[in-house]
Amino acid sequence: MTTIDLPLLPLGRGTDLSSERGVECPGDLPPASDPALVERARAAKEALGDKVFVLGHHYQRDEVIQFADVTGDSFKLAREAAARPDAEYIVFCGVHFMAESADILTSPAQQVVLPDLAAGCSMADMARLTQVEMAWDALTAAGVADQVVPVTYMNSSADIKAFCGRHGGLVCTSSNAEVALEWAFEQKADVDGGTKVLFLPDQHLGRNTAVLKMGLSLDDCVVWDPMQPGGGLTADQLRDAKVILWKGHCSVHGRFSPDVVDELRATIPGVQILVHPECTHEVVTKADLVGSTEFIIQTIEAAPAGSSWSIGTELNLVKRLAAAHPDKNISFLDKTVCYCSTMNRIDLPHLVWALESLVAGTVVNRIEVDPETEKWALVALERMLALPGKTHKD
Repeated sequence: MTTIDLPLLPLGRGTDLSSERGVECPGDLPPASDPALVERARAAKEALGDKVFVLGHHYQRDEVIQFADVTGDSFKLAREAAARPDAEYIVFCGVHFMAESADILTSPAQQVVLPDLAAGCSMADMARLTQVEMAWDALTAAGVADQVVPVTYMNSSADIKAFCGRHGGLVCTSSNAEVALEWAFEQKADVDGGTKVLFLPDQHLGRNTAVLKMGLSLDDCVVWDPMQPGGGLTADQLRDAKVILWKGHCSVHGRFSPDVVDELRATIPGVQILVHPECTHEVVTKADLVGSTEFIIQTIEAAPAGSSWSIGTELNLVKRLAAAHPDKNISFLDKTVCYCSTMNRIDLPHLVWALESLVAGTVVNRIEVDPETEKWALVALERMLALPGKTHKD
């Protein structure tokens, strides 16, 4: 049986033992093995009081998210950390690049802790600083570097953000990618040949924004493959392109298939397809609504009772939405379990260990960005913060 043959089960509406789809399924995460962990986490957090501020990304496990003081996407959480200057410790239940951003935006007196250092991000790892510097050298050799403004998605390492800061670029989120690209194209509009954007590290967010929001064509975009000599592109291709997309992607959002969208529409009457812009262009163009994690949450909250939705984003969040809105028919856009494996590394044992270590006076797994990297990454972040809230097209 192929995945296309598997039955489509709305979340919270049943179980199929031949599939991992649904709320109760073989792929569900087991509960914490030690039943005392919940009470230990609660006691440690209470002992720390206002000294600790726990941040929980939407993709975290339920067993962890229950202890978050604030939940949100990566940038919202980093800003929330910066807004709590009295908290000595910021415990970030997310992944490494998020904890770096929190360290950049908080004061030197605050210490950011990531409960498990193995909680990375495969997308962020797809753009290494040495690779990006080699790409910039190739752009220089092609005679177009003076036209290029680098834009990096928030889901990138601190040194990539710093690279963008040093080279006149900025950071963007999935919510403001359009206005960030508008800003970028304005920066070198007077240069002969006009502005080019190097978009890092998620090719899908870059392509979907450039084509569906900015009105560019697919032919205006080329993909730089860091594993190929010269990115797999000729100098002429670099000169002709308006957007140079880094060959990176989200391992979760890249899984969703346009074929499943078609099958869902044929199977569930009136279903609305709601996806994140990190999904492939083929999926996004078939969707009814596309938006950030916060947009997805707000859309479901505002949806009428009885409406049917299939959501293309990380499964922990989709399950949480299904549980919170039993009056709506919510299904997962993939047919197999699609947890973010690195997000799920932050489990209750790691959180308890981090909190109890702080109670004992030991700071474990502190995330510190070096001063030079922090300086230029902050420049790129501040350029984003200075952007208007909406585009001129709104």
